[in-house]
Amino acid sequence: MRVLLQAHLDTEKANDVIRSGKMPQLMKEIMEAFKPEVSYFGPDNGVRTVFLVFDMQDSSQLPPLTEQLFQLFGAKVDYTPVMNLDDLQKGLSQLK
Repeated sequence: MRVLLQAHLDTEKANDVIRSGKMPQLMKEIMEAFKPEVSYFGPDNGVRTVFLVFDMQDSSQLPPLTEQLFQLFGAKVDYTPVMNLDDLQKGLSQLK
């Protein structure tokens, strides 16, 4: 299932990671774990936010994918099922 992840990073924890010089490597590891279809980074609600759209095969992926965001960045994480245009058209074609 295609899922949108929004991870709102705690400012102080993210600042510590940036100052340590580890941010590029950690972001690379996160991208490798999620294998996102698309990724965006920017402010949302006044904090650094990561937006990822990826294919979640099974809900058991939640702990290993999300834990690093919690531990390293003190992130508040939301998952939302989403569709692209092809998915929407397929779903709409099933309506009577």
